[in-house]
Parts: sequence; C-alpha cells; structure tokens
Amino acid sequence: MNRSLAFLPVAAFVILALVMWRGLYLDSKELPSMLIDKPMPAFDLTTVDGTSVTNDSLPSEPFLLNVWGSYCLPCLVEHPTFMRLSESGEIPIVGVNYRDQKALALNWLEENGNPYAFSILDEPGRFGIDLGVYGAPETYLVDSKGVIRYRHVSVLDETVWREVFEPAIAELRAEEGE
Repeated sequence: MNRSLAFLPVAAFVILALVMWRGLYLDSKELPSMLIDKPMPAFDLTTVDGTSVTNDSLPSEPFLLNVWGSYCLPCLVEHPTFMRLSESGEIPIVGVNYRDQKALALNWLEENGNPYAFSILDEPGRFGIDLGVYGAPETYLVDSKGVIRYRHVSVLDETVWREVFEPAIAELRAEEGE
C-alpha cells in the first residue's frame, strides 16, 4: 500500500500537466455560450428612452444584438462600425445598455450617434445575466425567429464584420431563404 501512495503525486502531476497543455490550444477570444441555437431569453423591459419592449418588439429578420455601456471604451471603438451598418441599412441593430445609468446612456447616444432600432435598458444587469454576458462589448447574431446563432465577445470592427459576421449573415439568410 505504501508503494502505491508514492505514485499518487506523480499521477496528479501528469493529470495537471495534461489539463494545462490542452489550455494552451484554446482560443482566449472564444467564450462558449449555452444560448447558441436557443431562443433569446424572455424579457419585458424599457428602452433607454422609456418605451416598453418585449421579445415581440424584436425585428422579424436577422439582427445584431449589441451589448454596450457608456462606461465602455471598447464600445466607443466599435461604434463607428455600428453607425455605418445602421446608415447603410445592412442589418437591424438592437442595443442592450448593460449595467449603466439611463442619463449617462442617453447622453452617450446623443454625443456619439444612435445606431440602434432601440436600446434595451438593463441597469441591474439581469437581462445580461440571462444572455450570459461577461461584459460589454458583446454582439450576438439573432435569426428571424429570435434564436441566437452566434456570439462575439470583444470589439466588432470592420475586420471582424467582414471576416466573421458577413459570412455568418449570408449563411443565415441562405438558410432562411432570403
């Protein structure tokens, strides 16, 4: 029995080394979401301008759901991309103002422009928790039935738009027969 106990630290080391070795090959930008291919969580909230919104308020075509906050510097970096998309009409964009203050959010939109069809006010962050949000910015691609198809964590700039979102949207629209 004493001999088998001597190998216990060696076995523990080997297991730990294998787990760490596997971690070297994981993409740190990929954060899994349990909601991929599942409907968006139900919500009954207001927008930053006070309008009541529910799941029924969502676009009936593929759209982007962008989690943002006035405190979020990376959100300011990605904002020109959303403004361009909004102006071109390429795809509707719904915002989720996550864990922010209404007055600050309204001021931020007034200063920087508002690319959103509407922006859901999520001051306490409960809706964000239901979505599985780690923090702003995050952007979801949602299909016409309200099913989350893709999640991007970090800044959505023009490069990410071209390389990731455009092909995903084209594939989604082909599936939906648009």
